[in-house]
Amino acid sequence: MINAKMLREVSVGQKILYVEDQKEVRDMFLKFLDNFFKDIVVATNGEEGLELYKEYKDFDIVISDIQMPKLDGMEMVEEIKKIKENQNIIFVTAFNFENYLMRAIKLNIDGYIIKPIEPMQVIEVLYKSAKKVKEEKELINYQNHLQELVTLKTKEIVTLNQEIDDTLKEVLFTLGGMAEVRSKETGNHVKRVAKFSKVIATGYGLNKNEVELLKNASAMHDIGKIAIPDNILNKPGKLTPEEFELMKKHTDYGYEMLKGSDREFFKTAAIVAYTHHEKFDGTGYPRGLKGNNIHIYGRITAIADVFDALGSDRVYKKAWELERVLELLKSEKNRHFDGELINIFFKNLDEILSIKREFKDTYSD
Repeated sequence: MINAKMLREVSVGQKILYVEDQKEVRDMFLKFLDNFFKDIVVATNGEEGLELYKEYKDFDIVISDIQMPKLDGMEMVEEIKKIKENQNIIFVTAFNFENYLMRAIKLNIDGYIIKPIEPMQVIEVLYKSAKKVKEEKELINYQNHLQELVTLKTKEIVTLNQEIDDTLKEVLFTLGGMAEVRSKETGNHVKRVAKFSKVIATGYGLNKNEVELLKNASAMHDIGKIAIPDNILNKPGKLTPEEFELMKKHTDYGYEMLKGSDREFFKTAAIVAYTHHEKFDGTGYPRGLKGNNIHIYGRITAIADVFDALGSDRVYKKAWELERVLELLKSEKNRHFDGELINIFFKNLDEILSIKREFKDTYSD
């Protein structure tokens, strides 16, 4: 059976708005409420009660008479419900509640007390409302706690994913550089190709995610060279037709190394490794793809790679002069290279040359 002690336990810290126009009833009921609630705001009519509610807006329970001057309890509660639909409401009335039943049902009130007031009836009604408020607060606190945990764990996951992505990027550049080391080239080649590719991809209009993917994945464009024998990879002279056929296999080798991963990085790198030697006119390798049938990643990396390779020293040649490299790119527009991408390359030439200077090769004896 519900008792006063139970009510005190569930009502701790709850705030009450009590609205009653009759002073005698108000004073008597306040003495009763003081036994259970420490924070009670009093209004002497519905109009005053509504103003106080609008001012504070943090009442746990509204206890109100119905028959009052200026604004009756029903009208006041209708306005309160517009402000806070789930506000806990208790009506106090000396009249037969059936007269107000339909309106009360629509207002979804939480309880009512019949005058003359009987203590046990009041305790029971107040207990039900106070318990409901307590449970709602506990639920909100629990939800807030869960949200804090979710936010914290999300931050941890984001940080972990960033660490994983950073590690993958480092792995990509390291693996890409391995092929350069074997062919006696500097690791700066893959860095320059990556940054050139980013400039072209951005100018082409790829979204931010794709631009970053391509920048990192393009570092692995020649990873398949790891499987090419040293005597071919580092031959100082021109390759024989048979040797060149074997050299061309690095695109297939790279693709086979990378294609099995579910990570976007490696999927993108597989595309780049497989398509960066295709030519826009269909005369490239390994599949002789033509035009837009060549993936945009391959078309972009092809320009970045050729521009850097021609302008750099190799075991089989000296670096070309910049003007000679640029003339070749222009002459191969819509032949070797996508003409639209060549236009973007030259539109951003100042930035590309700045990257070339920043990441220039350094050689040690």
